[in-house]
Amino acid sequence: MESSAAPAKVAFLGLGVMGFPMAGHLAAKGHSVTVYNRSAAKAAAWVAKHGGKSAPTPAAAATDAEFVFMCVGNDQDLAAVALGPDGALSGMKKGAILIDNTTASAEIAKRIYTAAKEKGVGFLDAPVSGGQAGAEKGQLAVMVGGDKDIFARAQPVIASYARAVTLMGGSGSGQLAKMVNQVCIAGLVQGLSEGLAFAEKAGLDGNIVLDVITKGAAGSWQMENRGRTMLERKFDFGFAVDWMRKDLDIVMTEAKRNGARLPITAIIDQCYAEIQKQGGGRLDTSSLIKLL
Repeated sequence: MESSAAPAKVAFLGLGVMGFPMAGHLAAKGHSVTVYNRSAAKAAAWVAKHGGKSAPTPAAAATDAEFVFMCVGNDQDLAAVALGPDGALSGMKKGAILIDNTTASAEIAKRIYTAAKEKGVGFLDAPVSGGQAGAEKGQLAVMVGGDKDIFARAQPVIASYARAVTLMGGSGSGQLAKMVNQVCIAGLVQGLSEGLAFAEKAGLDGNIVLDVITKGAAGSWQMENRGRTMLERKFDFGFAVDWMRKDLDIVMTEAKRNGARLPITAIIDQCYAEIQKQGGGRLDTSSLIKLL
């Protein structure tokens, strides 16, 4: 998706494996970017690579920005970065827009939305899918919750790092759509793990099996991008088991609230818990095959 946004003053808060390249794409599209990171060294490294400037607090980074992006760890981090004494909202001007790319709960999204509205600031929950590779290539899928008029203003800027930016509904809807995404990924990776483990036990060449079945009804992004590396037992592709457990905890909490039945997801969540117990929390999600 091409960004056609006019150059804007932008802040980006949180420069992890996703945020660092996402902020880089905003700079590459001509936006004036000020960054903040809890570790100042990471912010300095970003400025050395992409230009722009860094700020010592979220509020300082957000001052005078038209669009403020956040990409942090969890609900607690988000509350601190958005709502804390030195949080983004305390520095933002009326009419600016706060955009959250963190995968978090719908509840924290609605809480920030309400706080932002009281300050005359727009807020969008905008979690992303596509992993580290998608962030680096600027090819993320972005699921957005919030008001239509705010989305219309922000969409061209968000498109700087995305191939698809879609409004899902009101505040919290982006986070709910991301939960659907994580449920589907968990099931796909478990199915792929069981299929490849079965192929190995049956004495088949896993690579030849993949050649055939990727062209049929079983094909998926996970199969095409992770199948061969799973056969090679390589699990260093960005999205860690620890993060998936965090996301699935959000999913299961929401399912209890809304009454959705997720029996397979619950089992896969416990499989990931077992990988954590074995010391594999930093391995990527395709490491499920290790248990088989």
